[in-house]
Amino acid sequence: MKIFYNDKLWIFALVALACYFIGCFNFAVLISKIKHNDIRVQGSGNPGSMNMTRTFGLKIGAINFFCDVIKGGLPALVSWIILKNYYFEGTEIAVSDFSRYLCGICAVIGHIFPFNMRFKGGKGVASTMGLFLFAIPCEDGGWWFVFICIAIYSVTFIYIAVTEWGSMGSLMGVSGLTLFQAGLFASKYASVISNPWVIAMMMILLGLNVLVWGAHRKNICRLL
Repeated sequence: MKIFYNDKLWIFALVALACYFIGCFNFAVLISKIKHNDIRVQGSGNPGSMNMTRTFGLKIGAINFFCDVIKGGLPALVSWIILKNYYFEGTEIAVSDFSRYLCGICAVIGHIFPFNMRFKGGKGVASTMGLFLFAIPCEDGGWWFVFICIAIYSVTFIYIAVTEWGSMGSLMGVSGLTLFQAGLFASKYASVISNPWVIAMMMILLGLNVLVWGAHRKNICRLL
């Protein structure tokens, strides 16, 4: 077991900033430019996978979705690989449990509020679901959790295909994955549930939902 000393906490600030900048890179805009178009003036104007699918077809939409999934999940996976054997000073709380979601939420913030697009980006669903797809299987002995993530993905896609309510289906998928991860953390750290680092993990999970649901607020109003 390696100790992550409190005087090293400044590293998280640098990691958060780096992940934000990663999130600011918008694949929908890039791909649409390659197609000699601008997704921001097509369809709903949202530079995300759903609008890419409706504008350019399922193949292009799937490519964009895959890229956004990687963008949301890869920073979390790298964080886990680097810090998986570290524990916060004076605790038995894994640093990677906090860092992977810190990386993820910063990438999602960058996707939704990119500085290079006047803070008007996508809605963050694919990046958030990608975060969970990469992060949840990082649980101790939980590589098989990837199948649970895929099952939740599948239910989400089926719901969207049947109802054509893309926004609601996406939000249900994000919320389902959030509850699953929160349950894993609550079970893992039941004896120290009031520890500030555990609370921080839960707040990040809540923050992810606030961000994604907030980005869909207009769609939710239209559905209602």
